[in-house]
Amino acid sequence: MPRIVKDWLAEHVELPEDLTAAQLAEALVKVGLEEEEIHAAAVTGPLVVGRVLAQNPEPQKNGKTINWCLVDVGPEHNVTQIKGVDDADVPDGGARGIICGAHNFGVGDLVVVSLPGAVLPGGFAIAARKTYGHVSDGMICSKKELGLGEDHAGIIVLPRDLGFDAAELAPGQDAIALLGLGDEILEINVTPDRGYAFSYRGVAREYAHSTGARFTDRGLPAVAEPAATPDGFEVRVDDAAPIDGRTGCDRFVTRIVRGIDPSAPSPGWMKRRLEQAGMRAISLAVDVTNYVMLDLGQPLHAYDLGKVAAPIVVRRAAAGEKLTTLDDVERKLDTEDLLITDSPGGAAASRVLGLAGVMGGESTEVSDTTTDVLIEAAHFDPITVARTARRHKLPSEAAKRFERGVDPRLPAVAAQRVVDLLVEHGGGTADPAVSDLDETTAPAPITLKVTEPTRLSGVEYAPGQVHGTLEEIGCTVADGAPAGETATFEVTPPTWRPDLTGPADLVEEVVRIQGYDQIPSILPQAPGGNGLTAEQRMRRSVARALAEAGFTEVLSYPFVGAQDYDALGLPAGDPRRVSVRLANPLADDRPYLRTNLLVTLLETARRNVSRGLPDVAVFEVGLVTRPAADAPAAPALPGGVRPSDAELAALAAATPDQNRRVAGVLAGNREPAGWWGAGRKADWSDALAAARLVAERAGVEVVVTPDAEHLPWHPGRCARLEAVDAAGNRRLIGHAGELHPKVVEAVGLPARSCAFEVSLSGLAAAAPGEPVTAMPVSAFPAAKEDLAFVVDASVPAASVRAAILTGGGDLLEDAQLFDVFTGEQLGEGKKSLAYAVRLRAADRTLSADEVRGAREAIVAAAEKTGAVLRA
Repeated sequence: MPRIVKDWLAEHVELPEDLTAAQLAEALVKVGLEEEEIHAAAVTGPLVVGRVLAQNPEPQKNGKTINWCLVDVGPEHNVTQIKGVDDADVPDGGARGIICGAHNFGVGDLVVVSLPGAVLPGGFAIAARKTYGHVSDGMICSKKELGLGEDHAGIIVLPRDLGFDAAELAPGQDAIALLGLGDEILEINVTPDRGYAFSYRGVAREYAHSTGARFTDRGLPAVAEPAATPDGFEVRVDDAAPIDGRTGCDRFVTRIVRGIDPSAPSPGWMKRRLEQAGMRAISLAVDVTNYVMLDLGQPLHAYDLGKVAAPIVVRRAAAGEKLTTLDDVERKLDTEDLLITDSPGGAAASRVLGLAGVMGGESTEVSDTTTDVLIEAAHFDPITVARTARRHKLPSEAAKRFERGVDPRLPAVAAQRVVDLLVEHGGGTADPAVSDLDETTAPAPITLKVTEPTRLSGVEYAPGQVHGTLEEIGCTVADGAPAGETATFEVTPPTWRPDLTGPADLVEEVVRIQGYDQIPSILPQAPGGNGLTAEQRMRRSVARALAEAGFTEVLSYPFVGAQDYDALGLPAGDPRRVSVRLANPLADDRPYLRTNLLVTLLETARRNVSRGLPDVAVFEVGLVTRPAADAPAAPALPGGVRPSDAELAALAAATPDQNRRVAGVLAGNREPAGWWGAGRKADWSDALAAARLVAERAGVEVVVTPDAEHLPWHPGRCARLEAVDAAGNRRLIGHAGELHPKVVEAVGLPARSCAFEVSLSGLAAAAPGEPVTAMPVSAFPAAKEDLAFVVDASVPAASVRAAILTGGGDLLEDAQLFDVFTGEQLGEGKKSLAYAVRLRAADRTLSADEVRGAREAIVAAAEKTGAVLRA
């Protein structure tokens, strides 16, 4: 994010002397540039310029040599008595005694001294302290200690290290102001459509919009920049097959500066500003290009002229090409990458110099021996640069600006600024040779209805307001259609606003500059409707019922891999393995969308068990994706236009089915142990009861039958659930029971863990269309009968209960299984099922004959299943 330094911004726009960072942030937020952070002053307290008067090396027992120094820190801060120093040895004007372990300075040097009471970056407080046999009354500072860089090997010598003129420095001078360490720095957040605000030029313009302050556009040259000359450094753009119809480079300016002193330092003010903006000072040529980029918003690059051979060719990469970039990383290039190349060995020996708009290569970088510099200022396609930067994970400062759009008028202006600074501070000479390959096009005019800002915002804007506001942001505005309801303006956006492409963009600018606070806050009136749909009500009811039954609702990511299906034991041909593969998965080992809920819910249950929660009852309501094996590929729809009916139909046909389901997992105890007893382990019946509860809350009748083979469930303890709709048709809606032992072991759950999974979409389809009505409650007494039937061990209890319900007819109110018994007296392979049966009539008390008849009908119906009434 851009960091804004007040005195730098003041070179572009008139600022009040007492403007604070908070006030600057308040002004900018009015025009849409939000405050990210305000960085407080780096140093507080006394930090001054000092002159070294004496330097006495003192070897120590540990092998280290320290310097006991007398430093003149100005009349205001000097002392005339120094402990351990004879008064006769103290200079007439006084001094401070300071211990320093560095050796890169000498007597007479001007240094930076932090005196007792100062607080340096990181909260490091300075105080007088005794060390190495002396009282050190302050500290001589290095760059790292002041937050000016990472160099901690030696202290700062002001004229040598920061480029200050020694004649303008004096002991006691405030070093905080000198080094800009007392400045508050505002960091702002810039939205992707406003790349011009990644420069002081752009931010200053926005401050002027917000406050009406006088703005000077330094992107407009005071005098015309030099025109291209025939002997300019030759540049070609060879992009005959641009990506998506976009030419990668439409402007390329080069300038040359010769005879630069390679040892010339960057001026102190430039280093300070770069470091305050978050960039590291490197060398004069590099610092100048970075400074101009931050100032105007135009990225630039400096080449060692002696290492570049004409012509420079801008082209796409060829397959197999590589480049070692300035960060010393060798990168394999993509054929979509736009490159800067030259041909030192002729056309057949093309050499890659850099990734256009992203980062240069190390072969032509400016070094400490460079005297002649070739300056590049170009305009590259935003999308090409953005793709290259992301492909190579190189979010450089240049790429951040190019991908958001850079003013195509800036290259020549910015190149001239670089030339001027190099000549001024490096002693070089500007070469008259100039090249300027310019194929840019002017922004297309936009037709804007005069009433459009009012229509879209709800605020009444006069035509003069609209006209004036658009001119204020740099647009050229001409009258279009005649006055009246259809009156229009013909608006040509400025070159630095590539984001202004349609009427709505211009309306946004009018609203932004006139003030968002003018838009009234009107709460929209909610339209009348039917509230929640039947399926939504069912979903909420199911979740509430499971929570009341002791389950905890969880959410899991719907991404899975082949290994997750393997853990469930799904065979290779199982349709549940046919999954939608994500084009850009979050994790390479989970590239698919789940086809059932248990595949991710089991991992959630395992994580809870592994963290010391052995008794688990969790459930999840979510979507699963079940594509057809022969589903067609989804078509790529065009942008900017409404797809045709045929395209929408093809898209619908390719969209996989997304079924909403509910699943639950139980492990450990279902009923906890305590003083009341040993508790009870969760078993298959608990999973089945939860599945039945789901169906009950959905108002759907379900038929339960055994399922001998349906992984991940145990083959002998798995129930198949089928919903019965109003027409009596059955449809499979889920399974419940105990998990297969191998699955439990594979997923890391306790033995005999149980689970259920039910399709809520299937239940919704089977639910009755009519609202569920309450059954009338009879005021007459019930007749109770307990019936025990002996059946084969393989006969499900549910089938016997179904027979009881059929036989009981209208008089049967309820039938519940209350006991299952096996024993020698029943015979091998037999079991006894005992049911509590309740009979009741709605309009009378049942007679003994009626109860007897109903009992006989129930027994007869049960016998059809092979059940025998137990005596």
